[in-house]
Formats: sequence, structure tokens, C-alpha cells
Amino acid sequence: MTTGGWINMLLSVGFVTGLFIFCVCRVLFGKRQEHELGHIEPIHEEEADKF
Repeated sequence: MTTGGWINMLLSVGFVTGLFIFCVCRVLFGKRQEHELGHIEPIHEEEADKF
């Protein structure tokens, strides 16, 4: 493989590896959300008849 091919391969593999490490660190060490994902809004009495 030529020198340009090696440079291109190393940059590509390095970028994907760096992105993977960034994503894993973000998931493992990122800020925790204060709320939960599942949430049901309360329905008012006048809106209950619409459904």
C-alpha cells in the first residue's frame, strides 16, 4: 500500500475509534437527567370527555 493509502487508513480508523471512545465516555460518565423518560401528563376533567 502506498504512503497516501496508509495515511488515509490511519486517519479514517483513528476518527472512527475516537468517535467510539467519545460516545462510550459520554454514556458512562455524562450528566444524569433529573427526570425519567416515561411521563404521563395529568388530564383535566374537561379534557377527559374528548377521549
